[in-house]
Amino acid sequence: MSSLKTGSEREVRDIRDVGAVLTEEQLGHIRHFDNLSRQLPNDWSMMQGKGIGQFDFGAIRFQIAYMAYALALAHVHRLPNAPGVFKPVFERLIEKILLPEAWLYWRDVSRGGAVFNAHLAEKYHEEWNPVARDNIMYSAYVQSMSLMYHYLFGDDRYAQPGALAFDYWSFFWGGEPKHFEYDENSLNEHLYWQMVESGYLGVACEPNCTFQICNQPAIIGFRMHDLVTGENVAAEVTRSYEQAWAQLGRLDSTGHYNMMLTQDSGTVFPNESTAPWIDAWCGTLMNTWNTDFVHAHYPQQIQDLVVDGPDGTKSVRTPPDMQVMGQTVINDSCDFGWVATWASEMGDTATLDGLLAHADRFMKPTWRDGGLFYPRNDTETDDHGNRTVVEPLTGNALLGYARLNVPDGMRKLYNDPWGPEHFTEPALTAVSGDIAVSQARFSSDSNVLTFRVQRHGDRDGDGSIVLGNVADRKQWSLTENGVIVATGRTGEPITSEQPSDGAIEIDNVEGGVRVRVPAGAPRTFLLEVSPQ
Repeated sequence: MSSLKTGSEREVRDIRDVGAVLTEEQLGHIRHFDNLSRQLPNDWSMMQGKGIGQFDFGAIRFQIAYMAYALALAHVHRLPNAPGVFKPVFERLIEKILLPEAWLYWRDVSRGGAVFNAHLAEKYHEEWNPVARDNIMYSAYVQSMSLMYHYLFGDDRYAQPGALAFDYWSFFWGGEPKHFEYDENSLNEHLYWQMVESGYLGVACEPNCTFQICNQPAIIGFRMHDLVTGENVAAEVTRSYEQAWAQLGRLDSTGHYNMMLTQDSGTVFPNESTAPWIDAWCGTLMNTWNTDFVHAHYPQQIQDLVVDGPDGTKSVRTPPDMQVMGQTVINDSCDFGWVATWASEMGDTATLDGLLAHADRFMKPTWRDGGLFYPRNDTETDDHGNRTVVEPLTGNALLGYARLNVPDGMRKLYNDPWGPEHFTEPALTAVSGDIAVSQARFSSDSNVLTFRVQRHGDRDGDGSIVLGNVADRKQWSLTENGVIVATGRTGEPITSEQPSDGAIEIDNVEGGVRVRVPAGAPRTFLLEVSPQ
């Protein structure tokens, strides 16, 4: 294969070009998402927050969704040529968000009777279908996750009729079985018309309550649909949505994001207590389509929310608990986690590093089955006033999201899509459960896929990965440490040589070339392929 460069020449150039290797912490977050996705149906261990009934913004549906979003960002920006790491986890998370425990709260919330809709309650009825009306705080996550999956992996399984089904039946109560069928296209169309019918002000979360925040995932879903279909719905929606809100004002008098409006009166509710989650959650996601606005207001907003701590750490101001009808509202605000994701999206490295340093010092980072998370803690501060409260959404998903993201990461996912050539590049299309992948990037300039893997002997799996889009190349060469491990040519058997530092098995399988490595230290391989 005279056209291929020597291993040492390739390694010097391509290790430099492919970008940073994932850190132990980043790998730990991905593993934790994987671990939670593998829990048995209705096993929500480590995911239950302070609130009851899955009503508040720390509910399991948000944890599932933001683990999925974090995986999408890690795939696109960190490991673009390792779909085998992310695709199975994504599928399991979508399966979980369809479970009744994630959406059955809507049966109660849909009836109204809350503070902002009590006067309208007689107009509402018990609604079992969780996406039929309102409830954008659930329906948009199912929509965006399924369409994001299609875009990222080129797999249309959720476009098939009935692929997104909501099912519930109990022997004890509830009457006849409940079954509501959708797919990514019908759900996307349904949410689009709800947006249109609202005058583009947005779809309600709870009845009568339209939050700016909760409509951002739907917009991301519209964009993912456009990337898959070639349509331009997201541009229409954001243009009309911006015009509608221009009359109301996105910001309140203090420069922070307005929280919501009530549909019946058109009253806009400001961020009265300067709650960090309102600014941070909205800014993190709105950066996709309204980036100049978000970046312009970020410096002043973040200054009001973040406080300096010891030794370069940073924390988040805690607003007073909400009091309603003489009651203290018990919920998970997830302020700290949302500010961390916002800082990551804004490219504010100083703030992000300070927040993560605080989390690592005061929030008990924990390793479990190879996964990293921050366990729930309901105590607000330690004896020295350092913030210690951790909600499951923050500890399971948001801090991992912040570590895995890159500056403008969600904006780039939204605006800088992969071309069709990406899906023809060599990639790790299947990855065993005992393999951690810390690098996987293909350079079209050099026609080299650089990947770094480590097999962990204490995890289930056979130590194998499958290299896809390789067998159809005229020739390819796999090297490690400058030594050729295997070569292949179209129509000929694989020629392999065993390296001195550990046996590697290589063979052809359906879908590509399988490489099996022994347990031990991380190993970096270079796969060079002939041009197509």
